[in-house]
Amino acid sequence: MAKNKPLPTKNTPPVRPTQQGKNISKSSGSSWLNLSNSQNKALLFDRTNYLLLAGGALLIIIGFILMSGGNTDPKVFNEAEIYSFRRITLAPITVILGFIVIVIAILKKPSETIAE
Repeated sequence: MAKNKPLPTKNTPPVRPTQQGKNISKSSGSSWLNLSNSQNKALLFDRTNYLLLAGGALLIIIGFILMSGGNTDPKVFNEAEIYSFRRITLAPITVILGFIVIVIAILKKPSETIAE
């Protein structure tokens, strides 16, 4: 019974929740989503990183296209087409190479350029 908070009376205003001692209240011109203004205007990756990311994604897409089916009748089992070199060997190697290129693009340090 003692755990309940007392109800506010007519004379006391309701208490708003606080975050680190600051009142959370809406001001007239602010949005409901307040994002902090970042002082860092530089991008995380360099142009070469983004090109490597795009190349890796393209390799993955090409690998899945190589793995896809042909224009055959689905009721007929064509062993030569299903177990071909393109689908069993070339396509998985292409997909794995795409993932390796993406990992390299993420881990590569951008070149240090001094912008003045």
